[in-house]
Amino acid sequence: LIALKEEKEELDEIEEEEQNENLQKTGTKSYFSSFPFGKSFSQQGNLKVHMRIHTGKNPFTCQQCGKSFGRKGTLNRHMGIHTGEKTFSCQQCGKSFTHKTDLERHMRIHTGESPFTCQQCGKFFTCKSGLERHMRIHTGESPFTCQRCGKSFTEKGTLNRHMRIHTGEKPFSCQLCRKSFIHKIDLERHMRIHTGEKPYTCCQCGKSFCQLGNLIVHMRIHNRENPFICHQCGRRFNHKGSIKRHMRTHTGERPYICPHCGKSFSQQGNLKVHMEIHTRAMDHPV
Repeated sequence: LIALKEEKEELDEIEEEEQNENLQKTGTKSYFSSFPFGKSFSQQGNLKVHMRIHTGKNPFTCQQCGKSFGRKGTLNRHMGIHTGEKTFSCQQCGKSFTHKTDLERHMRIHTGESPFTCQQCGKFFTCKSGLERHMRIHTGESPFTCQRCGKSFTEKGTLNRHMRIHTGEKPFSCQLCRKSFIHKIDLERHMRIHTGEKPYTCCQCGKSFCQLGNLIVHMRIHNRENPFICHQCGRRFNHKGSIKRHMRTHTGERPYICPHCGKSFSQQGNLKVHMEIHTRAMDHPV
């Protein structure tokens, strides 16, 4: 993965240089095309490097770990992992980089320079890869596909997170109760249970909630909004859980079963009330 990332960064660098040259030279044409893939370059050497993506040819090999690369510059950049050398430092924040172009890209954060512009909506980006990811919003392209369920995603990171559903991996753990989560944001929401933080406040009554979804449901009380309709009797509800409970009156479903006597109930609250009978009987045996 590191090698692929390094190779892509090097190719991005070539393409950024191409774009910068084209910006400086009005009417510049691309003479060398990657047939049948259609990507064009103004220099034949850059086309040759690009073609290694399709052919899989990686002639430059690291003598320390055996990883191979399609470009010598990529190998040189990779060697910084082994040597730990970061000779290019940002004078504003002190962050160091193994390659000069990485520092140049980083500097755009401080300068605010965003040379890559979306031609459809005008949004600016500091790097070419950022623009490429953004363009998928307009094109609808989802190149990263889950091999298990066929769902597609616009970014590789999103696919990686999705895969945890299939693998069961939960890398984010609460240090207070050891509960684990698939996504970092789920852990952050969970932590509010321990901290008592309720950042979402109702502007009409001042009631606060730990999750935005709970505030949205609460607001339906004020707005008298009942978006969930029972198609059997027409009754309306402001919460999905409420209509699920209501539907049991039509289906006769009784999912809550007493472990002592086997009696079943359609509502969890009714089971709790029933359980008090057994509790009293155990506390005061006849």
